[in-house]
Amino acid sequence: MKSLFYFILVALASSYLVSAEEVRLYTQRHYNADREILAAFTKQTGIDVKVIKAGANELLSRLQAEKSSPQADLYISVDAAALDRADAAGLLDKVTDKDLTDRFPAGMIGQNSTWIPITMRARVIVYSIERAGKNLPKTYQDLASPEWRGRLLIRSSSSVYNQSLLASILAAEGRGPALSWASSVQKNMARPPQGGDRDQVRAVAQGLGELAVTNTYYLGILEKSDDPKDRAARAAVGVIFPNQDDRGAHVNISGGGIVKGAKNRAQALALLKFLTSKKVQYTYQKLTSEFAVVSGVEREPLQKAWGTFKPDYGSLHKLAEHHENAVKLFDLAGWK
Repeated sequence: MKSLFYFILVALASSYLVSAEEVRLYTQRHYNADREILAAFTKQTGIDVKVIKAGANELLSRLQAEKSSPQADLYISVDAAALDRADAAGLLDKVTDKDLTDRFPAGMIGQNSTWIPITMRARVIVYSIERAGKNLPKTYQDLASPEWRGRLLIRSSSSVYNQSLLASILAAEGRGPALSWASSVQKNMARPPQGGDRDQVRAVAQGLGELAVTNTYYLGILEKSDDPKDRAARAAVGVIFPNQDDRGAHVNISGGGIVKGAKNRAQALALLKFLTSKKVQYTYQKLTSEFAVVSGVEREPLQKAWGTFKPDYGSLHKLAEHHENAVKLFDLAGWK
């Protein structure tokens, strides 16, 4: 009887230890698909995911304040610059697991191997199939041409998507050309900046402009929308991946880094491996229309319809360096 009682206690204790495993996640991502994916991770591994969501600046400040006693195990951002800022502040641990790091094309992992990409998006030009004509832009620089005066739709300079785009132009061309570009694009706007990327595509479909700038995954969201007006808006525009004859289309990533001093480092590594498994990468593409980042994952049919493209991985690792100056140049250009 005594031995049976002891066996039951051991079994209960073991069960508790398994269920007590956790990974504490600070994340900037706010997509519904993430809840489904994290729940699948917990079901598969028994590791609970404790999630805190906030903006990049708030999360970085919190990580900095907790540096001596980390309360997070994994930090996920939707911006390579934010991840590099965390790295520069000494907040992220180096990832040396080759099973993980070998999954990606050359040039995608953080330069100090402290963060791993999870999904990718490209910033593209869309045009009215009916009204934009045949002399379409081929580069981001073309958006600054006087030819497009009063014909361009693009969101506010406060958008991190536009800030990273201008940071990539700064990295590639320098301050003078970047300021000239921002000033000229501001003059070419069909209306003052308003709304998000989907609103720019909708406005093109409504005849308020002929060109717009958007992230690729918003095209997927519109195409799969329950609203027939959104599906019609997507069908009304064509897609251009800019700068294919030189540096490639501007891309940014969602990515994650293990917090230095994490109490649950092994669990955080397990979550990174799960999120970058081929099965989950397929799931991201299906649910969010973001691009997979691991090698060998076939794109979704709607993504294939956008066309193949060359991404600009080179400036991906220079966004943090130029982010502050990009914000200043927007102000100088009068881009609200």
